[in-house]
Amino acid sequence: MGLLSRRTFAATAVAALSGLAAQGDAGAGADPAPDPAPAPARPHRTAGEFRGMWLATVSCRDWPSRGGLSPDRQRAELLDRLDTAVRLRLNTVMFQVRPAADALWPSPYEPWSEVLTGVQGQDPGWDPLDTAVREAHARGLELHAWFNPYRVANHTDPARLAPAHPARRHPDWIVPYGGRLYYNPGLPQVRAFVQDAMLDAVRRYPVDAVHWDDYFYPYPVDGEAFDDDAAYEEHGAGFPDRASWRRHNIDRLVLEMSQALARTRPAASFGISPFGVWRNTATDPLGSATAAHVQTYDDLHADTRKWVREQWIDYICPQLYWNIGFADADYAELLPWWADVTRDTRVRLYVGEALYKAGAPGQPEAWRDPAELSRHLTLAGDCAEVRGHAFFSATEAGSDRIGAMARVVADHYQRPATPPRRARRA
Repeated sequence: MGLLSRRTFAATAVAALSGLAAQGDAGAGADPAPDPAPAPARPHRTAGEFRGMWLATVSCRDWPSRGGLSPDRQRAELLDRLDTAVRLRLNTVMFQVRPAADALWPSPYEPWSEVLTGVQGQDPGWDPLDTAVREAHARGLELHAWFNPYRVANHTDPARLAPAHPARRHPDWIVPYGGRLYYNPGLPQVRAFVQDAMLDAVRRYPVDAVHWDDYFYPYPVDGEAFDDDAAYEEHGAGFPDRASWRRHNIDRLVLEMSQALARTRPAASFGISPFGVWRNTATDPLGSATAAHVQTYDDLHADTRKWVREQWIDYICPQLYWNIGFADADYAELLPWWADVTRDTRVRLYVGEALYKAGAPGQPEAWRDPAELSRHLTLAGDCAEVRGHAFFSATEAGSDRIGAMARVVADHYQRPATPPRRARRA
């Protein structure tokens, strides 16, 4: 689908859905309103449809509610999150098991996560990943183990890490940047280590997938440079510039992890959920008709389009966290662009949805409408390449501030569905 047809798609979508946008707001303080008319029906896909929910643990975002709870309380809260997924007729939970160079299982590579006890490295007295896998499967859910490859800490003080933390034993591996600590992706020994740390969980537990989010090289911070000078001097020979070398580093991480996962647990999928804009057309004619301030290729050094075209991954779940009609990054522009990217590949396209924006203060007006997310799924129903959606995240799925998730379920998830089968890797 060319650029002109994508723009036609977007214009047609906005026009077709504009009537739904006028149905009103169910925000706090509004008078009771009649039930809105259902969204236009999409093709009913009760088999092979991904319905995911992110369960974030970094900084106790979704679970546990705070550090230091008893094991029984933590288990109960975790099971409640899984039960929420079942209630909403979802079929997959992406559980963040390595939020910041630490672990939610007894890892020989990295310390126990501080989100469990409040103290990094302290044994919580139980195995959250083991429980999550067993209990998810008992409920008919897939469990995708969500890892963050390079984030070390949400601060810059290595002394605050557990005494045996690898970043303290190898201070040359870390780079402070933007108030956080990161492993340096330019070091081959770092790349090997983080893969070993993640694969330990894959070997131990029957996870259904390895899942990564959008953090590779860190998001740019004004006025700061990511200090990888020494690594570039040592390993950057033969590349035209530092950006090309950085992209090569991330490409290697993705390709090597894909190959290692195929050897370690062949039945498991490998999925990545990047920031939703690869490049703008003003930067690259192959890019999307957007004006995003961040482009993964240039700013995060993540060539997400290449990973799909080379079929190094099993699914891509771009975070299309904008409303239909948003000027700089229109959902209705990005959806067919990603469909183009995945077409004629075996890589499945799932769409990341910003449930957290629905009814949230400070968001554009469109997000005050409980039907906005449902319209996303209606629009996606016209893209054969879209095989499902994932919602960020579990907290909002449970609280459902303005009923946006309930609207999605009523309009699109009236019956349960099984996730798509993974295509055999070449």
